Amino acid sequence: MTNSPLTPGIVPGRLPAANYAKNFADHAPALDRHEAQVAADRCYFCHDAPCITACPTSIDIPLFIRQISTGTPDAAATTIWSQNILGGMCARVCPTETLCEEACVREAAEGKPVEIGQLQRFATDTAMARGLHPFTRAARTGKRVAVVGAGPAGLSCAHRLALHGHDVVVLERRPKAGGLNEYGIASYKATGGFAQREVDWLLQIGGIEIRTGVELGRDVSLDQLQADYDAVFLGVGLAGVNALRAEGEDKAGVRDAVDFIAELRQSPDLSKLPVGRDVVVIGGGMTAVDAAVQSKLLGAETVTIVYRRGQEKMSASGYEQDHAVQTGVRIIHNAAPVRVLGNGKADAVEFAYTEDGPGGLVLSSETFTLKADQVFKAIGQTLAGTPGGLAVEGGKLKGHSGKVWVGGDCAAGGEDLTVTAVAEGRDAAEAIHASLMG
Repeated sequence: MTNSPLTPGIVPGRLPAANYAKNFADHAPALDRHEAQVAADRCYFCHDAPCITACPTSIDIPLFIRQISTGTPDAAATTIWSQNILGGMCARVCPTETLCEEACVREAAEGKPVEIGQLQRFATDTAMARGLHPFTRAARTGKRVAVVGAGPAGLSCAHRLALHGHDVVVLERRPKAGGLNEYGIASYKATGGFAQREVDWLLQIGGIEIRTGVELGRDVSLDQLQADYDAVFLGVGLAGVNALRAEGEDKAGVRDAVDFIAELRQSPDLSKLPVGRDVVVIGGGMTAVDAAVQSKLLGAETVTIVYRRGQEKMSASGYEQDHAVQTGVRIIHNAAPVRVLGNGKADAVEFAYTEDGPGGLVLSSETFTLKADQVFKAIGQTLAGTPGGLAVEGGKLKGHSGKVWVGGDCAAGGEDLTVTAVAEGRDAAEAIHASLMG
């Protein structure tokens, strides 16, 4: 989004040039070898480890931590990648505090879990830095599979299919592969172009061709893919954004948070990225937190997240909420937008307090107004379109039909997490392989 006469408050360069590198540096720097050794030594190496059950990809966590403790991080990385081929990114973005680390016995006993996410990052980063890709492709089967979407689900599916010897063509509508990892997470969580380095590393398996700028429904149809390939996997994500359904949401200065995050992730110079003086983010998930925190890091003076329900209903983890508050973001609960105020451009947003009763959410007559020259919508995403012939449940694609499998955020059921998408892509690949090989 560029500055215009209608949005004078949304400008670039709010901070001294040196501040951008500092603000967007890695917010959780990697452990060094000694720190990893100390962290690994805290693991009880549980036989019936609850952390494994809590991991959507079922990584053998005690095993890889023991491998780190014995000085073999390459073996630890192999253990991780055998279940989660995007283990490096997941180590950076997974809400481990509500998954494996919450289930850790140390967390229950002492209130401080083993640093599983940081140890996973240490192992995968160490092995990738050495150029290790510990997988050898099986003999070619002669089968061809189309994977639509080069996000976590699609990449995970493609790698596992290629490992089994199938030829895979990945179709991606955007200019780069990576999906959410490349376009949809806060920049300070994956610095130094890690998303693309991980894609390049994954492609070392061979047998995978990625075609960018190809969109399902525009450039190719599902029927055509089914005719040309032996199987199809859809990992198209959720490209549509829900509307506020509030008066004035079409005013200048109001935009989708996912677009802002994507623009920020691709910006070569953050000092040239415009941001408002008073920013309001509407929503309660990770997208809302990432948009709000990064607005503050870009130099916005006031940033407020407003969520329509109580704090316990926010899908953003407690850790992420605390991080937002520590960055200077204010969070208001139990309020919903009524209208965006302003003459052609956003000047403020009027909210009504809400009550979450047996009959659902009810807006009260009590309202308040927040000053805002920039408003971000982060109230959930939906399918941009429905491929013909597939069942839809709750706005997502359901199950698989014939030669078509689905997985990731576009699939019904499960959580919209990178690690869940990886698991679904991997499992779909195994199902496709079994089907193709009879």
